[in-house]
Amino acid sequence: MIRLALVCLVVAMPLGAVAQHQRHSPYAGMEGREIKSLSPGDIEDLRAGRGWGLALAAELNGVPGPAHLLELKDRIGLSPGQGTAIEAIFAAMQTEAQAAGERLIAAEAAIEAAFRTGDLTPERLRTLIDTAADARAELRFIHLSRHLETPPLLTADQIARYNDLRGYGAADPCTTVPEGHNPAMWRRHNNCE
Repeated sequence: MIRLALVCLVVAMPLGAVAQHQRHSPYAGMEGREIKSLSPGDIEDLRAGRGWGLALAAELNGVPGPAHLLELKDRIGLSPGQGTAIEAIFAAMQTEAQAAGERLIAAEAAIEAAFRTGDLTPERLRTLIDTAADARAELRFIHLSRHLETPPLLTADQIARYNDLRGYGAADPCTTVPEGHNPAMWRRHNNCE
């Protein structure tokens, strides 16, 4: 009987340790962030005017974006005129996206500060959330609208080449990360994890 109790105790101890570990939130460790809802990488991307995955509806439906067109311009065969036009679209997009990104960062920082200080009512919270949502919507519009501007500048063959080079339509997007993509972001956006 004592042996059985000892065996049960030895077996139960690791299971208890596993159960204790599983109680931790997947957010553990994020409490040290300056703005809890944005990682340092998110903030860097927003300040740089990067796409932040906001144009996936266009990108993954065969509507090329200016940033990646410029990255692949030699392999797609853009003419000098096409390159100049796409560079102008990209420059305008990046300037607007950086400003909108700063507005989103400020809106998220305001929500963070309100929770930190406890200075909240449901009405104030609604206003803060609406401000952040408006900033995100504007940022998404900036990125998606620039995807609308590029197809008229391209031939059907260039668009097909772009999509091929980006890895769209491949049998398994989880095994082939297209050139120019951050592998972790690509896998996350393609539900590979």
